[in-house]
Amino acid sequence: MRELAIDSYGKINLALDVLYKRPDNYHEIISVMQQISLKDNLIFAEIDSGIVIESDNKELPVDSSNLVYKAWEKMKSITGINRGIHVKIEKNIPIAAGLAGGSSNGAATLEALNYLWELNYTKEDLMKIGLSLGADVPFCILGGTAKAEGIGEVLTTLKPFKNKYILLGNPGICISTAYAYSKISLSGNRYDIDGLINCMEKDDITCVAKKMSSKMETAIISENPIIDEIKRIMIANGALGALMSGSGPTVFGLFDDSDKMNNAYNVLIRMIDKVYKCTTI
Repeated sequence: MRELAIDSYGKINLALDVLYKRPDNYHEIISVMQQISLKDNLIFAEIDSGIVIESDNKELPVDSSNLVYKAWEKMKSITGINRGIHVKIEKNIPIAAGLAGGSSNGAATLEALNYLWELNYTKEDLMKIGLSLGADVPFCILGGTAKAEGIGEVLTTLKPFKNKYILLGNPGICISTAYAYSKISLSGNRYDIDGLINCMEKDDITCVAKKMSSKMETAIISENPIIDEIKRIMIANGALGALMSGSGPTVFGLFDDSDKMNNAYNVLIRMIDKVYKCTTI
């Protein structure tokens, strides 16, 4: 029986604008998505039948609600192949944190089964399959830096925004994507997404920090003021900018210097347990 190890990377939203609610109840968005070096480690091993999911994080569901399970079911239904898989998940990305940890695990599973079952699907094929699992899955397969439109599935690759220092602070609150969307206000001005992308193309990190924005932040912060406190601490300790990622509650700070990031880490770790140093990739 063959084994395969895959790194499953998280992502942040450097900008997230929600335009309107569609007739299918999804929301039309414009976002700039960025992969980060914080990752889960997944080990896939073939077994005779069924699926077994194990994790070192006891809070992670390992039943049919897990996107790893759903990805396996989807690939079975598409291909007609009914082979078993054992998946061990070393979980480093916080759960329900706005960092696409579950989507990334689902994407990794599609990639693993494509290899182990010798399907020869292209990345584009896997992205189309991934959309049926969740709006963030196609980006997790694509990786890097991208502008996302539609519900997140219309992706345009952007100039890489690599090797930027990112500090993540997660207050330990679980916020579902559905709940976050239910709380947002769709009124107000549109964000300058094109301006942000222009700053990124010039590699002007200070300009990027000023243009970072999220439609979800206001409503979630009003109910969870600790998110605003994490932002304040990051900026007071050297972050060029700080923003809640995705549906939250994780806050990321963008730094131009590793020493400043380390200083902010040392302050935040006294306040919350889940603080992570990473980079954009």
